[in-house]
Amino acid sequence: MAKSVALLVGGWSAEREVSLEKGKLVEQALRDGGYDVRVIDVRKNLPALVEALTPRPDAIFNNLHGRGGEDGIIQGVLEMLGIPYTHSGLMASAIGMNKEMSRVVAASVGVPVAKGCVAKVSDILAGTVMPAPYVVKPVQEGSSVGVKIVREQSNSAPIDFPEWHFGDEALVEQYIPGKELTVAVLDGKAQAVTEIIAQGGFFDYDAKYKDQRTELVLPAKIPEDVYNKALEYAESVYKVCGCQGLARCDFRFDDTKGVSGLCFLEINTQPGLTPQSIGPSQVVYNGTSFTELCAHLVETAKCLDPVPAEIPSSTDAPDKKRA
Repeated sequence: MAKSVALLVGGWSAEREVSLEKGKLVEQALRDGGYDVRVIDVRKNLPALVEALTPRPDAIFNNLHGRGGEDGIIQGVLEMLGIPYTHSGLMASAIGMNKEMSRVVAASVGVPVAKGCVAKVSDILAGTVMPAPYVVKPVQEGSSVGVKIVREQSNSAPIDFPEWHFGDEALVEQYIPGKELTVAVLDGKAQAVTEIIAQGGFFDYDAKYKDQRTELVLPAKIPEDVYNKALEYAESVYKVCGCQGLARCDFRFDDTKGVSGLCFLEINTQPGLTPQSIGPSQVVYNGTSFTELCAHLVETAKCLDPVPAEIPSSTDAPDKKRA
């Protein structure tokens, strides 16, 4: 009998539509791999999710992105249900989604990070946090949602209202000129280095998912010592965060400074999953097909406390009167 896999898509973050659209390719890859696939459009409704996961699948393929999907929330739910799931666990997911925390953790193992701090939005608007150029980022969002580069002599506000819906604080980080690099890590092994060339000069949400002009150079045309150092740094961050499965580390590289110009930005514990997405494309570059990658993620799915039993329904809850 084919192994049953529940594919989680959708969610309630700003990346819901991306998850739904890209999830179709994951679904096809899993079916091509011989799995019995059940697609679940996840909403912010726990009883409905538990019902959708009954009967209990053999594994869960987590294709959710953003808040709720890669910040530890869904991972905590799946740990309680005891169902093996793909990608990183609760702790690594929470660290990866929190940009300031991931910076602190990366720096703790000697990986250089850009100068920055978490500041109140009011202070950022007042221009008192850091001289331009700098980057303003929501502390906990993915896919560059809400990110803005503030350049020297810019006349625009550092935060756009009323579009800002990311809380009273934001991460302010020194802007590093040069190249944007990214490294996928699978099971602790760095795959390759890709240079991202966005036509607008910044790999924002539109450049990621809408602008067909974005160029991905694989392997990146950078000095060998910088290339190898990016691989090393990515593996170090992956390990110290406690990641599992596939993750991706993003860097900036000031190419006027050699190796010392390489700077960690963030780690994505739920990178985009299509054959053309940056992470999978590096795995494919190394000789593994997208279908094989998806199958590998299923076969290595895990949780800390697996429960080999059916998920109890709400009617199985203990009677409070007898408690």
